[in-house]
Amino acid sequence: MKVLKDKEPYSYSLDPRSHIVCGVDEAGRGPLVGPVVAACVVLNYDDMIEGLDDSKKLSEKKRLALFDEIVNRAASVGVGMCLPREIDEMNILHASLEAMRRAYLALNPALNVNLMLVDGNKTVKNVPCMVEAVVGGDARVKEIAAASIVAKCIRDREMTRLSLLYPQYGFDRHKGYPTKAHLELLQTLPLLDCYRTGYGPIANLIDRGHKIVPADFTFECGINSNFSVN
Repeated sequence: MKVLKDKEPYSYSLDPRSHIVCGVDEAGRGPLVGPVVAACVVLNYDDMIEGLDDSKKLSEKKRLALFDEIVNRAASVGVGMCLPREIDEMNILHASLEAMRRAYLALNPALNVNLMLVDGNKTVKNVPCMVEAVVGGDARVKEIAAASIVAKCIRDREMTRLSLLYPQYGFDRHKGYPTKAHLELLQTLPLLDCYRTGYGPIANLIDRGHKIVPADFTFECGINSNFSVN
């Protein structure tokens, strides 16, 4: 397993068709609530998608349009996630890597993927293929860029779905991140049990006796969903 620094070539960069490559990325390390979601994408080199880039550099409208392109035109897309309780149990780094492993396992096995390119400087373990970590990969590798878009769109979708049941929390706006407005809301609202209790702001509220209530909600990571592009 390798970690490739900025501009260092990865194994298939000179001859992409020499490997069956998947790119992997995650969304949701920083939020206080909800799952961390990972996506794994194998692109179709005979039907390449234009405009792929790091999801953080794209507008929401562009991300959603590319999401639709990816799930309809890629050779295979797999999605995995780790729930808040799993994040609390194994920490966010290990949960992110486990979500990536689950995303890989959700790919079409008939493709026989033999190279996984992971965004960042950590590699995924317990997968039956070569793994390379690519620093800045979401801006360098099209497969990773596609994975970053899928993971971000699906996680944002889940926060929007959660907001429909609990609009007072503003999940559709802050997506679970510890914004000033989000933290202020939590001073007066009970904690849903889908909050990550190991994260500092939430742990502090619990220490102060903040009430935790069950959320009547199930997170889903399927790619067949009702996205809209306005």
